[in-house]
Amino acid sequence: MAIVDKMEQQLRPPTIGLKPYEAKVIPLTSGEDMLVREATWDEIPLLMETIEPLMKQPKDFYDIVASRIYAELLGMLRYRVRDEYVFVGAIDGEIAGIVNGRLVNEKVGMSYHTITLKRGARVGAHLFAAKMEYHLDVMDQDEVWIVAESPNGFKRWMIEYELESRPDCPHELGGVPTYVLTRELWEKHKGSKCTGIRPAFEDVIEANKILRKPAVIKV
Repeated sequence: MAIVDKMEQQLRPPTIGLKPYEAKVIPLTSGEDMLVREATWDEIPLLMETIEPLMKQPKDFYDIVASRIYAELLGMLRYRVRDEYVFVGAIDGEIAGIVNGRLVNEKVGMSYHTITLKRGARVGAHLFAAKMEYHLDVMDQDEVWIVAESPNGFKRWMIEYELESRPDCPHELGGVPTYVLTRELWEKHKGSKCTGIRPAFEDVIEANKILRKPAVIKV
């Protein structure tokens, strides 16, 4: 057993060290309060179970996004991804959306995916902004590498944030053209994109301590 444990330690990647992300409350257009917070390691299996049905849903490319997030979460669960984080947006305990990414090095961030389970309230847009906030304001990185796998994602990220095109910059998700959110662009757009109330209301924190899958996911 000792030999296996030693080998396992050799397989696990080194870490730069992730700083904590302070939870915040975002009032949605639906009138609901969404809590944005880090997901715990123990919650990862529930997140995987939540998105698994979407792995066969081709509408708006949910199939590829869900499949890749599933694999990325599994990599996090098995300690096979360096410095990966996952945030959830939750409303009264129900998972409304999931975002994830990782640190490439101290100054460069890698955006992975944004998946919305509650549509029509800009949940995905809020969660994407939250992870950009994490990279650039909390981790004090200089830039984030981003790709889109759907036309809607391209509109929300590349166009609305006026991202810098870097087609020769290899993103981990493959050959899809890479775009970059620089600190200059973040400072330009975060006032209108990154919202939320801190410290988060205690009743909202309490209502979202235990997560659950949505009863129905409409895509």
